[in-house]
Amino acid sequence: MRWFEDGRLRFAVGVEDTFIPQTRPGERALDEYELMQHYRFWREDLEYCAESGSEMVRWGIPWYRIQPEPGTWDWEWLDRVVDAFDELGLDLVTDLMHYGTPLWLEDQFVHPDYPERVAEYAAAVAERYRGRIRHYTPLNEPLLNVMYCGEFGQWPPYRTGDRGFVDVLRGVTRGIVTTQNAIEAVDEAADFVHVEASFRFTGDLDAHRETHDHLRHRRFLIQDLVMGHVGDDHALVPYLRAHGFGDDDLAWARAHTAQPDVVGVNYYPQHSTETFERGVTRSGGPRDLRPRHNAGVEGMKDVLTSFAERYGKPVFLTETSYTGTVEERISWMKESVAAVDELRADGVDVVGYTWWCITDMIEWSYRTGDKSAMNYLLTMGLWALEEEADGTLRRVKTPVADEFHRLATRAR
Repeated sequence: MRWFEDGRLRFAVGVEDTFIPQTRPGERALDEYELMQHYRFWREDLEYCAESGSEMVRWGIPWYRIQPEPGTWDWEWLDRVVDAFDELGLDLVTDLMHYGTPLWLEDQFVHPDYPERVAEYAAAVAERYRGRIRHYTPLNEPLLNVMYCGEFGQWPPYRTGDRGFVDVLRGVTRGIVTTQNAIEAVDEAADFVHVEASFRFTGDLDAHRETHDHLRHRRFLIQDLVMGHVGDDHALVPYLRAHGFGDDDLAWARAHTAQPDVVGVNYYPQHSTETFERGVTRSGGPRDLRPRHNAGVEGMKDVLTSFAERYGKPVFLTETSYTGTVEERISWMKESVAAVDELRADGVDVVGYTWWCITDMIEWSYRTGDKSAMNYLLTMGLWALEEEADGTLRRVKTPVADEFHRLATRAR
């Protein structure tokens, strides 16, 4: 029996691992391990993951550091990290891709060789750590990845509009498939947790019916493509064809698939539900956000149930948290865990709950800002980050960690 078939609910934590190393004028590299000083305190952070009572840890590999040049691999640091996971008894769920590509890969996700290059990287990791890394996420939040890189021009390759969206979509979806296929060829015992962001909509939906219809179908598009579920009757095929995703692309997606063992869903009550306003048209991009509506546990139940029913797979709440006071974080933790318990009692196969992340993190807006990193601090961790006079980010345990430990050990 595999871990996701034993009926248990596993508690997990994550280490924020967004990597956007490329820059252009007015931008700074966004490497959360650097900003949170995880490269310096990685062992301590993993010890806190163990102390929290979590069984599983979502943790990402910085591809751009592991493969600094084509054909050149630097495993020294990663070897030590994987050793520490083994020593601490933590089950690693590896984020192979958390947005960023290596500096040497020109045009990033739209480079014609991207699917081959990312598969090569995945196979190298799987070969080196066969039997030690058992769980893989090929690419975190692919729809958000495509939006930021292909629709809104926020991250490289800085494409925009519908054609940009489709061009990046092609590379990302093919890369997920080639990544998983490459790992399976090396390690047949590996399993796969696909992770997608959740998107919900409320407000004046009738006044924005066409946009809303498109977006509500789009939230499943990448998983549909990767699993081979996009036939001619799919609602978004006309859109795809109109913007450069041809019959050959559709045929490739039907012939080459990656089937997840578990479908991960990320949900944040403060961010995952967008509001359509009467008389106001917004792009929804990072520079023109729609107002957010806190849909609480009902929103979380909705997205977990929707993904479970659509794909017929176990679902894992792979990210949730609350940015705010200790009291607010504890309140959301209690409410969300209780809601997961209710879903499981109702027959929804929820196999995991993840608090994101183990420490506070730095907001992505740091990339285009001009202030020091701590001006972009998001207070959402089990351990707080507090800056000392010399710039060291001290990890300070909060009561949120105690509550997580109580719930995690109760679940065991």
